Amino acid sequence: MNSTPSVIVFDVNETLSDMSPLSARFVEIGAPAYLARVWFATLLRDGFALAAAGGTAKFSAIGSETLRGMLREVALTRSVDDAVRHVMDGFATLSLHPDIADGVRALKRAGVRLVTFSNGSVQVAEALLARSGLRGEFEALLTVEDAPAWKPVRAAYGYAADACGVQPSDLLLVAVHPWDIHGAAQAGLRTAWLNRNDEVYPSFFGAPDYTITALGGLATQLEADRVRTTHEN
Repeated sequence: MNSTPSVIVFDVNETLSDMSPLSARFVEIGAPAYLARVWFATLLRDGFALAAAGGTAKFSAIGSETLRGMLREVALTRSVDDAVRHVMDGFATLSLHPDIADGVRALKRAGVRLVTFSNGSVQVAEALLARSGLRGEFEALLTVEDAPAWKPVRAAYGYAADACGVQPSDLLLVAVHPWDIHGAAQAGLRTAWLNRNDEVYPSFFGAPDYTITALGGLATQLEADRVRTTHEN
């Protein structure tokens, strides 16, 4: 990298937030725990399909409707309406992954601007960061609800750059999702793949600029690049 990015953009769901507690919510409504991951993947699939076809809808609307369909054949412990509400309300109770707080503070000390950019709502990101005491570290919480399309459509990342008042090349996206990394790279952003679980990055997606196993590693790598660039010049 030739220079330190001026803005670090964080994906929210699964990147910042630990979504594993949603599995317990499925069990509480009488559904199998594994259905949580199937449902979330279906939610993303349908959101992406809408975006690819030139449409859009709110994350909560797609999530609620896809969940309602999945629960039709499940012997629920409560009404379908209550079950859907119970699962969706779970987003407001999630916590950060353990590596996030120290990593965010390290990046802030490095002098870069921090924002979030989610396919979900601002309210979810706001609650997540407020509960962790990190809200003040972020200058803005962005959502595709204000953008032309969901990520990973190019226009979504263009919206984020415009909202931050910089060029796409001045942004660096941090995400656990390879599809998000690929979309951001195609839009001209730099990227950091947060690979907590020793997964294999798909070869059919553009490779990330950085791969880290915990967020704190990003500040370390950016500083190493800065020092190397200074010495080269």
